[in-house]
Amino acid sequence: MKTLLYVAGMMLLGLVLVTWSQPVSAADAKGKKEQTVQNPQDELAAPSDVAAPPADAKKTASGLAYKVLRTGKGTQHPKATDKVEVHYTGWTTDGKMFDSSVARKETIVFPLNGVIKGWTEGVQLMVPGEKSRFWIPAALAYGEQPRGGAPGGMLVFDIELIAIK
Repeated sequence: MKTLLYVAGMMLLGLVLVTWSQPVSAADAKGKKEQTVQNPQDELAAPSDVAAPPADAKKTASGLAYKVLRTGKGTQHPKATDKVEVHYTGWTTDGKMFDSSVARKETIVFPLNGVIKGWTEGVQLMVPGEKSRFWIPAALAYGEQPRGGAPGGMLVFDIELIAIK
């Protein structure tokens, strides 16, 4: 059963598509700096804090750590039963990218309760347009020694919530 859930989760993550981040206008950012993508490879490179969450990252009771990279719009957060449209890049803590919708240049829509627990919990903290980095402990991902080629240990994801469907 765990193998089937893993395969289904990897299939969902493997289908993720990407749309490039749009610059945040000064009005939207409410005083925050605009962020633009200068080079698509910048979004694929492992972040400097991939090995461990920085001191300013927030941490939930489950052990999920996260940091908002770009604020979104509105106040609506997805529920676990919602479908969401996202794009993302995932790395192991040694900086190896193992999956990326950015690389595929497509976004993906999936039921939020159909992926790893760390995604279900973390994406519910977001609002549309927000981009966050998550440090997902093994217990909320695929475990320390997963089967079938899944990455083990803590995983790091940059996730942009495009829309709640």
